[in-house]
Amino acid sequence: MQKIERVIETILFQSRWLLAPIYLGLVVCLVLLMVHFGHELYNFVLKIPTAKEADVILGTLSLIDLAFTGNLVVIVIFSGYENFVSKIEVEAGDRPDWMAKVDFGGLKQKLATSIVAISAIQVLKSFMNLEQAETVDNTKLAWLVGIHVLFLGSLLAVALADRLSEHPPEEKPAKPG
Repeated sequence: MQKIERVIETILFQSRWLLAPIYLGLVVCLVLLMVHFGHELYNFVLKIPTAKEADVILGTLSLIDLAFTGNLVVIVIFSGYENFVSKIEVEAGDRPDWMAKVDFGGLKQKLATSIVAISAIQVLKSFMNLEQAETVDNTKLAWLVGIHVLFLGSLLAVALADRLSEHPPEEKPAKPG
């Protein structure tokens, strides 16, 4: 019976390697994101000579949005691989400081923070587009703000839950009776 248990546990433990192709797929997504960023940057540079201030701000926000998304993908790749598959062995000087420090709770917070930042940029871009729009789509704007507030609330809930789980309330000493 113990042999069967050991085989099952070995299979379960080795199954973590099934995640490796998923992280490699995210590397492909990062490459595609870089291609899209390059395309956006090229179009942005071409429009700069005739662009209004609002267009420059919107173009910059779009590039920042793509950079945040890239950061998010990198965080998921590194942290997910290190937390669930295997340690990444690279030269210490090249290794980002946060890699060894981000556990699953930290990963959730970084993901939630990135999503809130991306959402905030989308809301800001929509507000900036109000000047250029002939008609204002209040429903779309309300949805963007509502979803952003939902993401923000989720971030606060995750942070609060993580904080409570790290520091359980101290037990008060029993009063002598």
